[in-house]
Amino acid sequence: MSVQTKELTILTPAGILGYGIPAEHFWRGVERGPDAIIVDAGSTDPGPYLLGLGKTIVHRQGYMRDLALVLQAASERRIPLIVSSAGGPGIDRHVDEMVAMIREISAAKGYRFKVATIYADIDRAVIHDRLAAGRITECGPSGELTHQAIDDAVNIVAQMGAEPFARVLREHPDVDIIVGGRAYDPAPYAGLCMLHGIDPGVYWHMGKIVECGAVCAEPKGRVILATVRRDSFDLEPMNPAERCTPASVAAHTLYEKTRPDLLFGPGGMLDLRGSRYEALDNRRVRVSGSVFHPSERYSVKLEGAAIVGHRTIFIGGIRDPILLGQLDSYLDEVRRRMTGFFPELETGEATMHFHVYGRDAVMGPLEPKRHEIPHEVGLMGEITAPTQEQANAICSQARITVLHMPYPGQLATAGNFAIPLNPPENPIGPVCRFNVYHLMEVESPEELFPVRLLEI
Repeated sequence: MSVQTKELTILTPAGILGYGIPAEHFWRGVERGPDAIIVDAGSTDPGPYLLGLGKTIVHRQGYMRDLALVLQAASERRIPLIVSSAGGPGIDRHVDEMVAMIREISAAKGYRFKVATIYADIDRAVIHDRLAAGRITECGPSGELTHQAIDDAVNIVAQMGAEPFARVLREHPDVDIIVGGRAYDPAPYAGLCMLHGIDPGVYWHMGKIVECGAVCAEPKGRVILATVRRDSFDLEPMNPAERCTPASVAAHTLYEKTRPDLLFGPGGMLDLRGSRYEALDNRRVRVSGSVFHPSERYSVKLEGAAIVGHRTIFIGGIRDPILLGQLDSYLDEVRRRMTGFFPELETGEATMHFHVYGRDAVMGPLEPKRHEIPHEVGLMGEITAPTQEQANAICSQARITVLHMPYPGQLATAGNFAIPLNPPENPIGPVCRFNVYHLMEVESPEELFPVRLLEI
């Protein structure tokens, strides 16, 4: 059951909790009397290592700094706070760690909160059963899921939609804070709005934009206030030096999408083909016309990461124009010699990659200026092998080869490579990959996500 609300205001203090919240702009938003503070805390942008190694996306100090600010507002102004994808990958341990930080700050400040946690770790037996029943499909270019991949993954989470958040808010209207595990980024916004008679196309579009904070503003910022009503929403950055325009908001609507007009997520598809962007003044924009199409079967995305090897790197610079003019053939010869030393490079058991910064390290073969010869480049060698000791050994030999191997026309014989770090090889540690990145059908949007209530 939903309750019709004339308007709902939601304050987002940053794109990710721990990235830093400008206090002045945050309190300007708090003074507007928002109905909720919602902030995402996770992402797969850094790749699979957060999930595979159980790491957090920011340092504990960053969380404590940002939490101190939002908890003060939650306590003094009694504004409900929702945090999703705790820690980055949103595993159960990170949810509990964030609750522990809230408890630590609250003990020091004398705050009292009723907290709900929503967990997203998935029982592997459930995944095995759904796979056997043919209820798991590819997500993008993930390929077919195997039972071995399920067993190999260190951690597996499901990306919850709006319904688990809505359930907590509906069944426990007195809750002060929700800390959720892995969630679809707009999900907590949608979960709140779906209880207030707002059109799903409106709240899914709004959530997709403001979960990044004020990145949709010019210049892009942190703190943003969304005012949501049944058929439209308004966006206003809380930094007076920033402004939302129809162009900046429409442009951010395209962010992180495989196509600009249709966006698939838990429970359906957001259709942006009829979206309208209207300037209310020189800093605020109103958005309307977006439509949400529910899917026939509800699916959630599974995310799992496995450790596939260990990595060691070396880095340095090359400035000799003679070498830079033949760098591709030079690195090809390095690879050939290294394969002679280490047969595992030939078999693929180990890999070696070179990243040429100053030429094409970012774009690779897509770089349009790749064949222009720069006056210097930075070269990073990256070795991945089954063990750290193997990676270290191959990396050491690769660095020596790059440093001393001769080349046609060479004049200087002391060395080809300026190395800024000592020791020159740096073990990075385990390397992870997403080996589970698939869609799994569920009987209910809430079935996989248990809730726990506690007092702080």
